[in-house]
Amino acid sequence: MLHIVHHSDYVAPRPKNGSFVFDKYQLVMDAIREHAPEHVVHEPGPMPRHWIEAVHDPAYVEQVLTASVPRETERRIGFPVSAEIASRVQYTSGGTWLAAKLALDHGYAANSAGGSHHALADTGAGYCVFNDLAITANRLLAEGDARKILIVDLDVHQGDGTAVLLAGRTDVFTLSIHSERNFPTRKACSSRDIALPDAVEDDHYLAILDRALTESLADFQPDMLLYQAGVDPHVDDRLGRLALSDAGLERRERMVIRRARDRFIPVASALGGGYGHDHHAVALRHARSMIAMADEAACQRS
Repeated sequence: MLHIVHHSDYVAPRPKNGSFVFDKYQLVMDAIREHAPEHVVHEPGPMPRHWIEAVHDPAYVEQVLTASVPRETERRIGFPVSAEIASRVQYTSGGTWLAAKLALDHGYAANSAGGSHHALADTGAGYCVFNDLAITANRLLAEGDARKILIVDLDVHQGDGTAVLLAGRTDVFTLSIHSERNFPTRKACSSRDIALPDAVEDDHYLAILDRALTESLADFQPDMLLYQAGVDPHVDDRLGRLALSDAGLERRERMVIRRARDRFIPVASALGGGYGHDHHAVALRHARSMIAMADEAACQRS
């Protein structure tokens, strides 16, 4: 059974400026309905403002929520921040938190959006407005739902915003495995960074991931794993520089779940990046990613 968090506001109108397309999020749900008949959709509420402001500068939060973000900041984000976008990012942040709460009960749950790992305290960047991963981690820890959280970021782009927002905390460990020559140009310092050369393929990638996951879990001993499950390491991704196949992505997802569940650690995933001219193909990659994780979690529980 796939427990997936989704809200109609995830699909915002396409901005007049910028290249980001939001219809992917509806296409993901269409693919889930077609390929995962056993799924349950959970609708999130908006993340309360005070939890957003616990991570982001209140002045920036005010700009977003009133759709008054300066143009320079909008250029860093990659699209204008409208009232619809302001609503969307509250729900996507609430969605990642809800997925984590569901994972505590079911072992694994997915947010059908989120993974906005480039957003910093006082600005968005790289199609990211609020950092739902950092917000969720902070809230889970503050409310006592977790003691130590491992954030595994396997998007092709480094999780720079997450690394900066959570730097110095002893109760969060950030692991980012990404393309060395991809965005952002200036990398941040995660708890552990592994920068990969261009065109790394399945077996090499998975060997690196297996070692990094095994060591991070053993050394840090978390009791919750938040997973940025970007599918942009795929060989056909428009913005990626790696070369994972469909089978490689599925093996990646199963490995993350298996290594966590071996230690009885719940996993919540956020969608992350995935780009291409064929939006249906990208959406199907995301759907298959979540289906594989739910299937592996079920195998681990049985």
